[in-house]
Amino acid sequence: MSDSWERPIAAAIALGVAVVVAVGLRLLTARLGKRAGGTRWAWDDLVAKLVHDLALPLTLIAGVWIALKVWEAPRGTLDVLARVLTAVAIFFVSLAVARLIAGSLSSYAVARQGVAANVTIFANIAKVLVIGIGLLIMLQSLGVSIGPLLGALGVGGLAVALALQDTLANLFAGVHILAAKTIEPGHYIRLDTGQEGYVVDINWRNTTIRTLSDNIEVIPNQRFSDTILTNYSRPGEEMSILVYAKLPYEIDLDKAESLLEEVGHEVMKEVQGGVEGAGVFVRFDDFNDSSVGFHVILRSTEFEDQFRIKHEYLKRLHRSLRRDGYAPPYWHHRVSLQEAPAVNGSGDAKSEPPR
Repeated sequence: MSDSWERPIAAAIALGVAVVVAVGLRLLTARLGKRAGGTRWAWDDLVAKLVHDLALPLTLIAGVWIALKVWEAPRGTLDVLARVLTAVAIFFVSLAVARLIAGSLSSYAVARQGVAANVTIFANIAKVLVIGIGLLIMLQSLGVSIGPLLGALGVGGLAVALALQDTLANLFAGVHILAAKTIEPGHYIRLDTGQEGYVVDINWRNTTIRTLSDNIEVIPNQRFSDTILTNYSRPGEEMSILVYAKLPYEIDLDKAESLLEEVGHEVMKEVQGGVEGAGVFVRFDDFNDSSVGFHVILRSTEFEDQFRIKHEYLKRLHRSLRRDGYAPPYWHHRVSLQEAPAVNGSGDAKSEPPR
């Protein structure tokens, strides 16, 4: 075999070996990722994902470079391809590091706030910053001067900011919401415009909430800066519940108050979502046409539990009233009937003869 064929064949063999090694590392890192996913520690998953993302492209880039060296390509060609391969390597490393940082922020949010946390705004900002820095380094490695480019970006940034005014307003509003801890994923909120539900996610443009009917509502972040918001998860998850009902006038109100408190303590102890040991307060409010209205103040561990507690309290109160022989406060109306005067043939009312 002539020398003219030896170097291309050797280069092809080197490239083929690199492909085999890359595929093997890809499969190996995939198995390591599955094993890391079975552990409680989240950081080993991130490291395994990083190695999995970089194994194939970096091994192929190294194989291409070795093949070119074996082939003994011209010096000028090697210099150009070296810059291109370096830029491609920087690009893949930037993507992998961006995923690593975004995953680290998400893991930190989950560890700090629980499984309900799903804040993507910081992860997205981190991805954009890391990839942007990587692109600048990649251009620098290709011999492109980034100084004028940065200047052009600074001048054009004003025009972009004006064009994306609403988007940037939502972005900074979302950052402000998270920095001020006004709301967080998992909180139950209600806006004065009527939207309410559990906060699912806060991203760079809007906030997603899940309603009690399991529907998703998307609200622009800027809306939170000019609306009145009620956060039912602040300062704590526990909240008071007002249960309104009526009692008949025949009942003794002192005994009724004791009965209402007894049923309330029973519900707080036995019903899921009740706060055992919490005080139960009874407040009579008004006199209606046929009943006495009152409120019972109970406690629930979080917003959604109040519906179950109200349901169980009214059921048990109704059962207790029937057991003690008290009828529900039905409406009572007194009807007075008066006989109409007789009418003669001409249409005039007949006068009754004196008795």
